[in-house]
Amino acid sequence: MAENLTSPDGAQQHIRPWPALWALCLGFFMILVDSTIVSVATPTIGEKLHAGENAVLWVTSAYLLAYAVPLLITGRLGDRIGPKKLYLLGLTVFTLSSLWCGFTGTITELITARVVQGLGAAMMTPQTMAVITRVFPATKRGQAMGAWGAVAGVATLVGPILGGVLVDGLGWAWIFFINVPVGVIGFILAVVFVPTLPTHTHSFDIPGVVLSAIGMFLLVFGIQEGQTYHWDAAVWGLIIAGVVVLAVFLFWQRQNTREPLVPLSLFRDRNFSLANVAITTVGFGIVSMSFPIMFYAQAVEGLSPTRSALLLIPMAVLSGLLAPFVGKLSDRVHPRYVAGIGLICFPASLAWLAAVMSPHQAIWQLELPVALLGIANGFMWSPLSTTATRNLPMSQAGAGSGIYNTTRQVGAVLGTAAIAVLIQSRLSAHGIPSNGGAGTSGRLPEVLQSPFSSAMGEALLLPAAVLVLGLIAALCFARPAHMRRVSPPPAEAVAASVG
Repeated sequence: MAENLTSPDGAQQHIRPWPALWALCLGFFMILVDSTIVSVATPTIGEKLHAGENAVLWVTSAYLLAYAVPLLITGRLGDRIGPKKLYLLGLTVFTLSSLWCGFTGTITELITARVVQGLGAAMMTPQTMAVITRVFPATKRGQAMGAWGAVAGVATLVGPILGGVLVDGLGWAWIFFINVPVGVIGFILAVVFVPTLPTHTHSFDIPGVVLSAIGMFLLVFGIQEGQTYHWDAAVWGLIIAGVVVLAVFLFWQRQNTREPLVPLSLFRDRNFSLANVAITTVGFGIVSMSFPIMFYAQAVEGLSPTRSALLLIPMAVLSGLLAPFVGKLSDRVHPRYVAGIGLICFPASLAWLAAVMSPHQAIWQLELPVALLGIANGFMWSPLSTTATRNLPMSQAGAGSGIYNTTRQVGAVLGTAAIAVLIQSRLSAHGIPSNGGAGTSGRLPEVLQSPFSSAMGEALLLPAAVLVLGLIAALCFARPAHMRRVSPPPAEAVAASVG
């Protein structure tokens, strides 16, 4: 049964938080599925559109880049014009661009359509966390973030499974067409159930927007294209320029006395800062791990896209089952312990997978580390998001959620770029041609299967190493204020002991 309560903003309206949350989660689910659904279709798209693996990887990278760069401003826009309005606008852009993606006939046009799709997703995502922060009290936010975390965890895992079924059954274009009916239903539900919340006047930090966009593009583009251009001086120039521009951006945020794009005061909250570090590594790991696994499953095990994706079923099931339980746990147990479990299991499962990826490997030996991945996902999303948003001021709920989702997407973008570079590097090190199994569908010749397996396993060690940094951040979480027990005065303590 839906709960009735008054908005924490003081608005004179009754809000049904749970129906609002589930309506927003449908759209959130859809855009997260699109972050990973392309991974299983990568070989097929490359074959049908006659593109190499680097060009096909840009189908995902372009989406993630266009998704990540505007999140800071769209979070702030949600505070100013209202999260409901911006969410509905973003959902419309996302749905129409999904239709465009399905009708494209060249890799260049597909990448362009994915950029527009990413912009629509950027409008939507911060609004989901902002609404949770503003309509749920802090003591119950863990349960709400548990539901949000379940959606986030399951969506990023369902993407490859759904992608495999659609690619095998209807063709690669249907991984985009499927968004159209879902988008229409999501729009109707949001109009009916999402409340119109009070807005807050904000100025726009235009220099900050420009600097952050330019810096991120230069950095990620340089990393992504480094292997293609043999890491020449121009590539390193792009990467260094990106780092410099981002440094200038941070300096400007500190000097901006009006209202910076990123309110650095939010980072005075230790847990907010650490949660952003941790979710960056999670975004890196979730996206980057899928490419080596899917390439191995299809090129070495000889599985179809559908059967390759079905390898991840234990992960999706366990993540979905655990997330609601973990959400409630996040309101009662120190977040370092809850998130720590997930961030220990995640790199351990990737290292385990790397160790067992070999030609003619029994499927059940692959499913065991995949199941551990599900446990990891179930224990990560809710405690990290709850810890990040627990102390956000209501007037900066959109800005805070924009920062959190930006760091997650920055991790995903860098993960895609880095894994592309590493895969190419490891294939080359093992004497396999550039397109040897990573850009076409079908099983590799027997002689190439062992070195290809080794290359994919070695690539998985990169996200495992990055996730260790996330574990360290989570272990440094401070105990939330509502979990701290205040010791009674001495007199009361004595009386209590006598009584």
